[in-house]
Amino acid sequence: MITTPTPSILRALPAEHRQRLMRIAREVSVPQGTRLFEEGGKADRFWIIRTGTVELDMHVPGRSAAVIETLRHGELVGWSWLFGPHAWHMGAEATTPVRAYEFDATAVRLMCQEDPALGNTIAQWVGDVLAHRLRSARTRLLDLYAPYGAGSPV
Repeated sequence: MITTPTPSILRALPAEHRQRLMRIAREVSVPQGTRLFEEGGKADRFWIIRTGTVELDMHVPGRSAAVIETLRHGELVGWSWLFGPHAWHMGAEATTPVRAYEFDATAVRLMCQEDPALGNTIAQWVGDVLAHRLRSARTRLLDLYAPYGAGSPV
């Protein structure tokens, strides 16, 4: 599946806000096959991929999980941490070894409350990512389960 990449933090955040956010980043390595999170679980962190790939998937009743999108370098893994009730809306799995920056969601939300300009910038970035992911999910589910797919006329 070919997808358009979501907005990278490098392009989405002004240098000052990006630097503030990166000060609290923690570098992590995630082995291939590791589930980063499951649908419905507590969304208490997020990641920005440095190397490797992560697949986002959705539970589909009566079927195996549907892969919605494959994320790569510079992309945000997880947006549910920003919006209450802070529960994951999808699942995610490392499909290759992944190196990423990991962020504590509570710390980032606190930074956003203390600096409304930073909060607005991060909310806009995550909102852009969310809009992209919803479009991808809709298209992918139509491709998988609609009688004629997403691109064929009925």
